[in-house]
Amino acid sequence: MKIQVKVKPNSKQQKIEQSEDGTWIIRLKSPPVDGKANQELINLLAKHFQVGKKQITIKAGLSAKNKLIEIDD
Repeated sequence: MKIQVKVKPNSKQQKIEQSEDGTWIIRLKSPPVDGKANQELINLLAKHFQVGKKQITIKAGLSAKNKLIEIDD
């Protein structure tokens, strides 16, 4: 499964929402430094979709706010 994600780092709390156009909006506590936000994103998505962390791959947008994520079932 592939999903479009818009990441908002440095938020006060972690939160996952889905907008009407199907894009997931994910608020992360971590700053976008040294891959910390990407790591938190993978951990949060793994918990939300109940899959292992290794099943989640950032396909595009590694250093951007808009990302394409692939989740292996």
